[in-house]
Amino acid sequence: MQIPKEARRKARELFDAALDATGRPDATKTLSVADLLVKAAPRHALQILKEYTRLIRLATVKHHAVIESATPLDGVTRAAILKSLQERDGGEVTLESRVDPSLIGGARIRLGSEVWDATVQARIQNLTAIIS
Repeated sequence: MQIPKEARRKARELFDAALDATGRPDATKTLSVADLLVKAAPRHALQILKEYTRLIRLATVKHHAVIESATPLDGVTRAAILKSLQERDGGEVTLESRVDPSLIGGARIRLGSEVWDATVQARIQNLTAIIS
C-alpha cells in the first residue's frame, strides 16, 4: 500500500524535528516525537509512523559500521578502523564486529551503503570470475 503524500510530508517534518544539531537522529527526540504522534493520532497516523520509522532507520544506518573478519579484531586495529571511519563520516560512528571464518582472511567493512571488501574470499571470487 502506498503512503499518501500528506503522510509522507508529515513524517518528513517529524523526522526533521527529531534531528540534533549535527543532522543525526537524537534518541530522546526520536522517542518523544513518536510518542506525541501516537497520542495525537492524526489522520494516516500508522502510515506516518511507518514512514517516520523508515527515515530514522535509514539515517541511523548511515552512521553504523559493520566489520566482518575471519578472526576477532584486536583492540588497536578496531580503534584505528573506528578513527578512520569517524574522520571519513565527519562524526560519531557506531561499530559492530562480526567474525566470519568463511572470509578466510582480511576484512569487509560496511558503513551505511558503502562497502570496502578486502577479504581473501572476495579476491578468490574475483579471480574465478576473470578465469571463467
